Amino acid sequence: MSVTRAPLIRAATPADAPSIAAVHVQSWRDTYADLMPADFLARMTSPEMQARREAFWTGNIAAGQDAVFVAGDAGQIVAFASAGTPRDHPGFDAELFTLYSLKAAQGAGTGRALLRQAAQAMQARGAASLALWVLDANPTRHWYARQGAHECGEKQDGALRELRMGWSDLTPLVGAPT
Repeated sequence: MSVTRAPLIRAATPADAPSIAAVHVQSWRDTYADLMPADFLARMTSPEMQARREAFWTGNIAAGQDAVFVAGDAGQIVAFASAGTPRDHPGFDAELFTLYSLKAAQGAGTGRALLRQAAQAMQARGAASLALWVLDANPTRHWYARQGAHECGEKQDGALRELRMGWSDLTPLVGAPT
């Protein structure tokens, strides 16, 4: 499957949880294959972890606490994003928790459209700023910088180093064309 145009973005429903979990696991396999220890990646992408992710997404979406969006193409979910109240980003009003896409959907504007939708949802909830954590070795951090985010912190979790990327003002991101 190859996506040549930006897929349709919509709010996720609990029925989307199996597809979101599948995209989540496949994206980890594709993105982190050379960035994380193989045994850790195997645990995080196992069938058991996919089932846990499905249960998590079912509950999360049903609770309605976070804003969760999916991108669909030809009836198949190819990407998703979620955002909500920040967990550990002092000075930021909202956090982008996830933004994952199948390789086939990359380069068609899907990520930008999902990021914009998540930012709009957070702005509608009163947020003026947004932050996320990204693995320092993940090339996606440069994509976030191209979307206007700046590096504004870091944390170490064992051998993994994460960078905080943030937008101190959501206005340009929300108004950015998709």
